[in-house]
Amino acid sequence: MSVLEGPQVRREVLAAMRGDPDALRTLWQQHRRWVAAILLAHKPREADLEDLLQEVAMVMVRSMHELRDPAAFKPWLRMVAVNAAKALGRSTSLRRLRYTADAPGEGAASPDPGPEAMVRTREEGRQLLEIAEQLPEGYREPLLMRCIQGMSYREIGRVLDLPETTIETRIARGRRMLRELLAGRATRDGVLKQTPSMEIES
Repeated sequence: MSVLEGPQVRREVLAAMRGDPDALRTLWQQHRRWVAAILLAHKPREADLEDLLQEVAMVMVRSMHELRDPAAFKPWLRMVAVNAAKALGRSTSLRRLRYTADAPGEGAASPDPGPEAMVRTREEGRQLLEIAEQLPEGYREPLLMRCIQGMSYREIGRVLDLPETTIETRIARGRRMLRELLAGRATRDGVLKQTPSMEIES
């Protein structure tokens, strides 16, 4: 289901700003996958995507009335998603620091599974997302929006407030970097025998 655009989304946003539950539900259903792509680009690797989606949905319902301009809805929703992911990232980092400080001795086991265990237990698409997390944020976010959500360069540019040509360049470079990371990982440990299922071709 594609993200609403133009007059239709403006009507839905205005109704949602007035507290219309049906409009809120429609907006969330239409934007959920788009929000998921943003969360995937920013969340900690081990964070549960569904939990974050529920958190963003609750903030949207609770705070939608504070929005003053319907045209600002998508940038505002993106900010909510990014803030939720980064807040979880900060708390995750803090928990890791506490774990390390409390661990008995220098040889204590890491709470995170090793790369071999992760490759064995996760599907190919998840493997690719792990590798995509190594990309710089400016390349990772538009690439995931394109590959997972199927958004056009123009749509991504509107969301990120960047020219369409810049988005096209970043996605092309992001794909190239991702292929290089995949090739390096395959060469290093022989785990990935073929390109995972998410489309990364030019």
